[in-house]
Amino acid sequence: MRFPLFDTHTHFDVPDFDSDRIELAQQAKIVGVERLILIGFSESRFSDLIRTQHELNQLQHAPISYLAPGLHPFYVEQHLPEHLERLEQILKQESCVAVGEIGLDTFLSQHKQPEIYQKQKDFFSNQLELARQYDKPVLLHIRKAHADVLHILKQQHFKLGGIAHAFSGGVEEAKAFIQLGFKLGITGQITNPNAKKLHRVVAEVGIEHLVLETDCPDMTPLCCQQSTEHRTRNTPVNLPYVLEGLAASLTIDEETVAQKVWENSLKALQLTQ
Repeated sequence: MRFPLFDTHTHFDVPDFDSDRIELAQQAKIVGVERLILIGFSESRFSDLIRTQHELNQLQHAPISYLAPGLHPFYVEQHLPEHLERLEQILKQESCVAVGEIGLDTFLSQHKQPEIYQKQKDFFSNQLELARQYDKPVLLHIRKAHADVLHILKQQHFKLGGIAHAFSGGVEEAKAFIQLGFKLGITGQITNPNAKKLHRVVAEVGIEHLVLETDCPDMTPLCCQQSTEHRTRNTPVNLPYVLEGLAASLTIDEETVAQKVWENSLKALQLTQ
């Protein structure tokens, strides 16, 4: 069956999709993807991000596309102070649903160096301030830095919530983000039985606090990695597999899960319908 779905995290603007983006958008609509978010990560990509959103929204029979520009912590070495000015300009001029993806990332040892990590924290704090100024939720990227992200959110008294994208923390961290008004983004990782930590989090927090995302072209669902029948890049077309995996993990029927995560997505993004 086909259910209305919201892909809350895509990089559908990147060059991987330049050759067949229109076709994929139409296929996504056919399988139930009614809406998707195009997420920013680097100032150098902002123009393409905006152009892609405008193009997608001129298509017939394609998901409605939303903008969430931001400066990603993993690319902190590229970011300059004037990139924050460009981000603010976009928030003023374009219809943006959130600021993202922003946060902290210490996955690479170089990003643990004090001066680099401090730069991540500064850009994160500055973008939270912009989100507050323009009344936008935020889409969080967090890798091996959950405690510090929580600390900065509390320190800044950030009340607009959003989504903790591709959530990889534990149960207590999940509850802490939920307490601050965030939903947890569930990717194709939920289709992997070995992702025991994620399955524990999902079971513990329940359907009320979850949203779906592909994070395309990354985070490909397991069936699309292994099955010759479904072998493909990760695209928004794969979102029903994430729904299927989440429903199986929760042992709740897909229709109930689809309806609730749709409501959760609208709430997280402050959309009325």
